[in-house]
Amino acid sequence: MPALVLLHGGGPGVDAASNWASVRAGFDGEFRCLAPDLLGFGSQIAGTGGLRGPRAWALARARQVLELLDHHGLDRVHLVGNSAAGGAAALALLSVAPDRVDRAVVMGGAGTGPLPPAVPFYDNPTKRSLRAVLGRLVADESVHEGLLDELTELRLKQALKPGAEAAFRSMFADVVGGPPPVDLAKITTPVLALHGERDRVQPVEVSERLAEALPHGQAHVVAGAGHWIHVDRPAEFVKLAGEFLST
Repeated sequence: MPALVLLHGGGPGVDAASNWASVRAGFDGEFRCLAPDLLGFGSQIAGTGGLRGPRAWALARARQVLELLDHHGLDRVHLVGNSAAGGAAALALLSVAPDRVDRAVVMGGAGTGPLPPAVPFYDNPTKRSLRAVLGRLVADESVHEGLLDELTELRLKQALKPGAEAAFRSMFADVVGGPPPVDLAKITTPVLALHGERDRVQPVEVSERLAEALPHGQAHVVAGAGHWIHVDRPAEFVKLAGEFLST
């Protein structure tokens, strides 16, 4: 059974288990799935104080995934990377260790769009503001009210853990210098860039530009989905990703 590493997104208070709950069962039948908490989130907040800026975080997470693969004795895997945390980590891993990945699916622009104008949630760290942040990730909040309320409770606790705010702010710091950007033109791995038609976080054009910059990239717009494609269209997401990874 091929191995698949699921790399979660980068919203405040996120963890791997809650991020992938809507689609994990769909992948488990076809792949051996690993879904780690990425550095700076969930169980991986401690010891990340030296990182600053999105490129440094993406590279550190790529190295984290490599350590995970070595720990499990996996020579090659598939990747699914969600948004500016998991997607950016996936692209960084394809850049530094292309021999370890067969195929990759990235979502919501994979962190290649502009930095957010303000740090989400932490400038106003309330339950209400977190609920508003999460609401923007789906196409229609009324369809997912129960899930959004549940995730707000979970994520609020995790977002307020010691060190979580400092780590989160450093992920979006606009720094000078640091690691160079990933050279997309040198990534030879086949990559599918999925983007929700109704994404309110990043425009569809971000994924289209990403696919054009990759030698073996392709973009697919999921009709009716928001930034959280896997929540708005879980069955379609599993089908699209599974078919591409199994090609």
